[in-house]
Amino acid sequence: MTIDWNHFTPWTSLAGGLLIGLAAVMLMAVRGRIAGISGIVAGLLQFSNVPAGHFAWRLAFLGGVLVSGAAATLLFAPPEVRISVDDGMLVMAGLLVGFGTRMGSGCTSGHGVCGLGRLSIRSLVATLSFMASGFITVGVLLHLL
Repeated sequence: MTIDWNHFTPWTSLAGGLLIGLAAVMLMAVRGRIAGISGIVAGLLQFSNVPAGHFAWRLAFLGGVLVSGAAATLLFAPPEVRISVDDGMLVMAGLLVGFGTRMGSGCTSGHGVCGLGRLSIRSLVATLSFMASGFITVGVLLHLL
């Protein structure tokens, strides 16, 4: 994937970050829940273990994520994205991310956005681990293989 730095939009990126933070704060204030996407999705997939009333807010939150993404695509020109790996590599990457979120007891949104905002040491360690693993993986794939 490459980024077109000539059309980089820091103000749009800042606005997106602020909206993500606002959504996380609102979910915590209104529902007392952390906006970790992997946990929200996992809760939707566990039909029999979800307490009454939890299915609706999870579905509404994910619906808001999808609708806001679609609205942003209509309002702003999406950047050109080129993926230079085959489908098998994408599937493997997705499975590894899913495995990592289970192993790390949460995803980057839960730990990075919400956990760091709550000054959680566990989330700090998890986020540093996510970032270090990403840097190492990119370094190995781009420079050693």
